[in-house]
Amino acid sequence: MLLIHCPYCDQDLPELEFTYAGEAHLTRPSDPSLLTDEEWRDFLFIRKNPKGNHAERWRHTHGCARFFNAVRDTVSDRFIVTYKAGTSRPEGTE
Repeated sequence: MLLIHCPYCDQDLPELEFTYAGEAHLTRPSDPSLLTDEEWRDFLFIRKNPKGNHAERWRHTHGCARFFNAVRDTVSDRFIVTYKAGTSRPEGTE
């Protein structure tokens, strides 16, 4: 079982307490009505799927219920680091 560190609760807890919430650090379009159908489709559905470190958004669903970001190695499924939402991805985790 994976243990995930919640940066708000400051605890390592079983993955069953958390919910994956997609790719981290996506920037919403400032005016979606100006996008073409293809640009809107790409924003809504096209996501990175890298082999290696990937920045993800998670939610501590059965705890504090807050969203946070994590860098996870998609090959080993190991969490490299977790950090609070709204902060930049830590250097050296690309």
